[in-house]
Amino acid sequence: MPAIEDFLPPNQLHTWESFRTPMDIQAYLDDIPYSVDSFDRSPLRVMTDQVAHCLDGGLFAAAALRRLGYPPRLIDISPPPDTDDDHILAIYRRNGAYGCLAKSNFPGLRSRQPVYRNLRELVMSYFEVFFSMRGERSLRTYTAPLDLTRFDRYEWEWRDDAGQTIEAHFARMHQYPLLTRQMEQELPPMDPFSLKVFTIGVNPAGLFKPKK
Repeated sequence: MPAIEDFLPPNQLHTWESFRTPMDIQAYLDDIPYSVDSFDRSPLRVMTDQVAHCLDGGLFAAAALRRLGYPPRLIDISPPPDTDDDHILAIYRRNGAYGCLAKSNFPGLRSRQPVYRNLRELVMSYFEVFFSMRGERSLRTYTAPLDLTRFDRYEWEWRDDAGQTIEAHFARMHQYPLLTRQMEQELPPMDPFSLKVFTIGVNPAGLFKPKK
């Protein structure tokens, strides 16, 4: 079966092969702009376009982690339906602990170091920085890991249309709740200082847009 390396020109192949650690991958994602369009890019397209949104970045990170010997796995962390965007994390384990890589419009929603004992602990590290622009803490659920080797037949590493298939699969997966109803009801809004700090560098064009 072909590999992403087979499609890259020499300069991009050099970049791809320069990744030695998960943080090298994250540094690449941090350096490229956040995509404000809805087009889903394969990892190959991320390399050629030099831009990515959340799903694109997760797929790219999973493909790059796979090259380093980690299983290509994603989880989806989500707000209540139609209130905010969900977020994709490319997870990995090192020394028995979980870490992850991610691309986001928000600085606080990017990577986590591999120091979390389980997935719930990892996901909860995003709780205070996962919020709507109305100042509501909106993280509510997460999925089990999705093994992307199941989608190899869709050639997800270099075909853009595979992203929609993976996204549709996430929509059908069970969501594990993080909070009780009482916890949700008692949550205070974000304070203005936190809102200001955690939105530094955000591109307004990439913010959640409610469905009409």
